[in-house]
Amino acid sequence: MAPSAAPSRSRFKGPLVVWGNVLVLGWLAVAVALLVTHERFGLPGWVAVHAFLLGCATNAIVVWSEHFVVALCRAPAPPERRMRLGLTGLNLAVVLVLVGVVVDAHWLSGTGATAVTVIAVVHTVHLVRIRRAALPNRYSYLTGYYSAASAALAVGATLGGALTAGGLEWYAQLWGAHVHVTLLGWLGLSVLGTMVTLGPTALRTRMPDNARQRAQRTLWLLIAGLTAAAAGFVVGNVWVAVIGLLAYAGGVGMALVPFGAALLRAAPRWSAPWQLAAALCWFFAALLTEAGTLLDGRSLDGVSAATGRVLPMLLVGFGAQVLTGSLTQLLPVVLSRGPAEHKKVVAVLDRAWLPRVVSVNVAVALVLTGFPALGWGLAAVGFGWFAVLALAVAVPVAAHGALPPTVSGTVPGLAVGLVAVLTAVGFAVSGGQEAVGAGVVRTVDVELRDMRITPSAVVVDAGTRVLLRVTNTDAVPHDLRLANGVRTDRLATGDTQEIDAGVINGELPGWCTVAGHRMAGMTMTISTNSAPGDAGPNRNGGHSSHSASDGTTGNAPSAGWKPWDATLPPSSSDLVHQVELRVTEQEVEVAPGVRQRRWTFGGTAPGPVLRGKVGDRFEITLVNDGTIGHSIDFHAGALAPEEPMRTIEPGERLVYRFTAQRAGAWLYHCSTAPMSLHIANGMYGAVVVDPPDLPPVDHEYVLLGGQHFAGEPGSDEQTARIADGRPDGWQFNGMTNQYDHAPLTAGVGERVRFWVVNAGPGDLLSFHVV
Repeated sequence: MAPSAAPSRSRFKGPLVVWGNVLVLGWLAVAVALLVTHERFGLPGWVAVHAFLLGCATNAIVVWSEHFVVALCRAPAPPERRMRLGLTGLNLAVVLVLVGVVVDAHWLSGTGATAVTVIAVVHTVHLVRIRRAALPNRYSYLTGYYSAASAALAVGATLGGALTAGGLEWYAQLWGAHVHVTLLGWLGLSVLGTMVTLGPTALRTRMPDNARQRAQRTLWLLIAGLTAAAAGFVVGNVWVAVIGLLAYAGGVGMALVPFGAALLRAAPRWSAPWQLAAALCWFFAALLTEAGTLLDGRSLDGVSAATGRVLPMLLVGFGAQVLTGSLTQLLPVVLSRGPAEHKKVVAVLDRAWLPRVVSVNVAVALVLTGFPALGWGLAAVGFGWFAVLALAVAVPVAAHGALPPTVSGTVPGLAVGLVAVLTAVGFAVSGGQEAVGAGVVRTVDVELRDMRITPSAVVVDAGTRVLLRVTNTDAVPHDLRLANGVRTDRLATGDTQEIDAGVINGELPGWCTVAGHRMAGMTMTISTNSAPGDAGPNRNGGHSSHSASDGTTGNAPSAGWKPWDATLPPSSSDLVHQVELRVTEQEVEVAPGVRQRRWTFGGTAPGPVLRGKVGDRFEITLVNDGTIGHSIDFHAGALAPEEPMRTIEPGERLVYRFTAQRAGAWLYHCSTAPMSLHIANGMYGAVVVDPPDLPPVDHEYVLLGGQHFAGEPGSDEQTARIADGRPDGWQFNGMTNQYDHAPLTAGVGERVRFWVVNAGPGDLLSFHVV
């Protein structure tokens, strides 16, 4: 029996269901408004995404999953009071999450996430109880899908709560698992379970006889794939994650066979099946695209970038479109009291459906192909239009229990809201020129990615006022500064900010101010047709010559100077070495009488020497007290540094664990790009791993050789000399000629062992004792 069949219709008629759908549509309108305005108010795009997923989609799934189970599985209906309390608690929790993010109160958003987890667990238990009480019938598979989806929501909300607390030092892993458990589990399983019945119903055909058995078998493949994918993201294993995604994609293909077969039998004749079909195509494409992207990179270090590429498919192409398609099919059943009213509601919801469906799907394609502003704007128009139409018929039914005499008469009133949305969208997505005062304004979308600024050159007519909408899609933070002083904030992955470059009457250079990024090629130029600019790499910071010496000849160290202690710490019997290294920025003596600001591990450059034995375990807590992102890479550990030793931002901390498997003196250093810049400014140290049966000596010294580059860390001039291999001097242990003033001593006949490490970043080191 189809969900819209007459015998089941009365089970959908309660006022709570009507108000529940008004709530869903209200959240959809909020999500569209936030999508359009979040940048204007300085809000992260995360808020609009969660207003849709937590507010709109979650309410829809809770309302419809319970009513599908009650109506189709012939289970006893729960008391409306319990459902009302559940929806109230859910929406309060969603508000807490969103407000907590907006006001930067992590305890508030964490409380909301915890409440969502509790509600999801209660909903799961409730569905299981309904299943036990229901009579056996062909729709019993629904409770399996909905229970698994609710369990996924509980897990996803728990992971989200952990992320609000800083990720418990596993932020990247937990973020990947959170996104996939929520989108593929909560949203995906709910949709796939419903689509087995709803798809053929929307096409007005019969559900195939084997659909129930296929759905039951497919559920276990979907759960196994989802579990494997989430586990792969948590443990950082790309193969497990990819296998999980492909298994889940296989389950999606199997689950949609009945819908595909129905499409072959009956071509869609109205908007609902077209939207559902397009949504499911985007869903399948997103799974394959992400699996291919991760497999191509062979690691999960780019998981945020890979997932970010498919999020438009999952959020807009799949999630939002399947929601509007389902509501287009189901709302006429809920809101009408007979065939005549049913036709009226369908007529309203299907107004201009073809331009709306086309605009939404074109919007996804535009975002994916590099036109995010226009794409998101089109998506806002399409979904905002539907929200207005649906509210025009749902609100009167919720308020008065019936449709107004003339359904179309309610549309103009709510259309005022749509006009406001469209006007805001027009301002938001305008990428062309518009008259402003005596001149024109041009808005340019700028992308920060792969250590480049795209476009690198913008040419406008003289007198044009240029607005730059800057988006960072790279895996590391960037910013953009113009030569006139206008600049963005430091943008994390996915952040967008608009800046006003002013009226352009000549050439205006721009660059990323993160240390070393400008010399790595992150530059751009805004120029006029009449005065084209030279956008070459030497324009702003160039490779000018530098003849400064280390200034050591004849100089003495400063008063109170103490040499870097080269004595190797004694070996201990500990099997686990726990060390905290704080990244700080210190002014240190780099040559006798010459002081310079350095980036340090533990307040010294080089950082402290660590010592252990083969088989010992090292647990290093890195705390970033600096002003830019830093990381640490231990050559003594056989670990690829991308994930376990990733870059952390100021104020963050992360624990690095490795087991020493080979003896020797090993370098550790900051591996944040550009790595040579961080090493050259003091971010290195040594780990000494004793081999078994190391003979005793009278003295053990550690010498870390390195090049000295004068100047402010990260300045263009210093970065250019590092890139060209033109050091100002050479050092042992961070200071040129320091052991001329504080020699390392040994007595006649004593045995001395030197552990020598070359930190570079760009020279060979040959060591001997005279």
